[in-house]
Amino acid sequence: MAFREVSVIQVKEVLRRWLREDEGLRSIAAGAGVDRKTARRYVEAASALGLDRDGGESQLTEALIGGVCEAVRPARPNGHGASWELLCAHEKDIKAWVERDLTVAKIGDLLARRGASVPERTLQRFCAQRCGSGRQSSTVRVADGEPGTELQTDFGRMGLMFDPHTERRRVVHALIVVAVWSRHMFIWLSFGQKTDDVIAGLEAAWSFFGGVFPILIPDNLTPVVTKADAIEPRFNDTFYEYAQDRGFLIDAARVRHPKDKPHVERQVPHARRRFFHGEDFVDLPDAQRRAEQWCLDGAGMRIHGTTRCRPAEAFVANEQGLLLPAPLVPYDVPVFSHPKVHRDHHVEVLRAIYSVPGNLIGQTIVARADRTVVKLYAKGQLIKVHPRQAPGGRHTDAADLPSERTTYALRDIDHLIKMGRDHGEAIGAYVEAVLEHPLPWTKMRQAYRLLGLVKKWGAERVELACAKALEVEAINVNLISRMIERATETEEQEAPAQPNVVQGRFSRDPSEFAATKEAGQ
Repeated sequence: MAFREVSVIQVKEVLRRWLREDEGLRSIAAGAGVDRKTARRYVEAASALGLDRDGGESQLTEALIGGVCEAVRPARPNGHGASWELLCAHEKDIKAWVERDLTVAKIGDLLARRGASVPERTLQRFCAQRCGSGRQSSTVRVADGEPGTELQTDFGRMGLMFDPHTERRRVVHALIVVAVWSRHMFIWLSFGQKTDDVIAGLEAAWSFFGGVFPILIPDNLTPVVTKADAIEPRFNDTFYEYAQDRGFLIDAARVRHPKDKPHVERQVPHARRRFFHGEDFVDLPDAQRRAEQWCLDGAGMRIHGTTRCRPAEAFVANEQGLLLPAPLVPYDVPVFSHPKVHRDHHVEVLRAIYSVPGNLIGQTIVARADRTVVKLYAKGQLIKVHPRQAPGGRHTDAADLPSERTTYALRDIDHLIKMGRDHGEAIGAYVEAVLEHPLPWTKMRQAYRLLGLVKKWGAERVELACAKALEVEAINVNLISRMIERATETEEQEAPAQPNVVQGRFSRDPSEFAATKEAGQ
């Protein structure tokens, strides 16, 4: 049978009742909560140490009671009893069983077959202290920090809920945030765990708390932490920008280290059992409304086991006034991407197309898109800002394209007519006549061919041909080409024939062949 230790207070009560002389051992033992035989042993030990029944309660000093306990209790020279000594004899086998990952209960059964039955609690302590079972390292309680400073957050799975929009049951997740100092809690329910869901939950939390906590301690959520690291974690660009906008710092917990955020870690099963389980919700907004009410009246007004305060009252009294101002405008969640510049000097961002300035074809740039604008970055420099377009839309700045291709790419009819007028009035008028069509961009190639004739034959000849064609309202670029070619052939025939003089290969000056008299003749 396991040894039951009698407390010092019980020993003193046995002796105090015995000194009254009007109670027997049976009544004394019942009043002190011990066995009658146990009461007799303590009384006999006290009498042996000089306790007089007529001397009064002043005799019950600490020294006397300590002597009585030492005399009655079994001797434990090493701090352990007989059961511990029995386990020491089987220590080698117990270590082998622990290494084989046997449970303490199973090890107890194996020892009982050998005739070594010991209390399970004693066996648990023996396996932990001598055989390496269970937790080996001790822990310390980390200070909570100053009020209104830190907020811990974590995602937890609540359960299934019917979604009327999709007409099926879906898994509901809860973003739980806990104020470290007061333990005041807020719950944000969602069907997803994306960056948008985290930001939406924190936006609701700032409204619930009435301010922003300067430090956020999140779990290693993928929407928050892109690359986990104990010293230098890499955060998601969207969430990082959100933290900068709202003015809080991120101190991410380490991977598989729940002790880095212990206050929120224990609230996940608490919220699941006390709030979500057993409830019937109409839809997600109804569940969210009831969750906020439960955080205020339920979890917020309970007596916390550690602080012994009501979290909601402690938060209002000590933390709420120390928070950063709550945001007044909803946050516009941006989307970051890394598109590649195509050969047409455009990039695709969220299924819309935007022009890119400069010669960046083939390079990968950074795009930031929110509800209103799209910003493009190259090597850390902002290179372009476009208005946000719907999927399938396009926004092109003519300045971003090569000048020689801008007119055709943008179907700029007015600019094409201006190019013709720069060479001559008749040419400009002819270009305008060519483009006078219900679908003018389908005639742009003809206009470009007319401008090509200017490069080939010169503006003067094309101007003259266009003027003659306009007089008879003949709008045909091929006709202009034939007119110029025929006029050129006529000019060549009317030109006077040049004499065909054959030049010698090595011609000399005629004076070199003249006969001259020599000097002195």
